Amino acid sequence: MFGSSKYKVLMIVGDYSEDYEVMVPFQALDMVGIAVDAVCPGKCKGDTIRTAIHDFEGDQTYSEKPGHLFRLTAAFGLIEPDSYHGLYLAGGRACEYLRLDDEVLGLVRTFMNDDRPVAAICHGPQILAAAGVLAGRNLTAYPAVAPEIRAVGGTYVAVAPEDTVIDGNLATSPAWPGHPGLLRAFLRRIAPDAVN
Repeated sequence: MFGSSKYKVLMIVGDYSEDYEVMVPFQALDMVGIAVDAVCPGKCKGDTIRTAIHDFEGDQTYSEKPGHLFRLTAAFGLIEPDSYHGLYLAGGRACEYLRLDDEVLGLVRTFMNDDRPVAAICHGPQILAAAGVLAGRNLTAYPAVAPEIRAVGGTYVAVAPEDTVIDGNLATSPAWPGHPGLLRAFLRRIAPDAVN
């Protein structure tokens, strides 16, 4: 698997996507030879997004601090959905507005309807909920997203931050501590020979 780019993943991100939930999967997938096209509506290849670092410091919700500039690797308007083996939805505040984009929702529906692997972390399931693809599905997310999942007929599964919930082609985790399990489940669907 190493050094190969036989498989391609589409990663949807935006300004104020959670830093770890962009950087870690992008680099991990690249490390095992998966080509990742990171895209954002309204931006081109080479443009950057601003990420945000979310952490828990004793407040009633997470704090948000500036993250890094992340350089996009493809232009959103030029992607061909059929050329990708999987879809990765990063979490963070970007999901609030990405779920309002009809093209993003159309891409999500395509991957889900084609039963291709989809991974979503933290607030990423907000996009899945808005796309109307969660009826009858079991998944997890950042707990504040639970009402949205239930409102569209999905079953929210409360798990520890490091856990992953798998339902067919869909793998979800509530927060970045879940990367190992989430990425393992995602990769098993894309390239079973690459993961033990």
